[in-house]
Amino acid sequence: MSGLNLRFTDEELAALRERAQAEGRSMQAFAHDAVLSAINEHSRLFNEAAEHVLRASTELNRRLA
Repeated sequence: MSGLNLRFTDEELAALRERAQAEGRSMQAFAHDAVLSAINEHSRLFNEAAEHVLRASTELNRRLA
């Protein structure tokens, strides 16, 4: 498995440590899941936008076909 080094300010690292502790998780596990959540959210928003464009252009595409 590959790894990634991240740099945080002291304040950011303290906030990460506090949040991870509040959830009873390691900072590494918390950060890992936060990154995956951000990736998945971006994909979800892209897919929603694509579906909206397809729905909005259905009539136009029908006329052009």
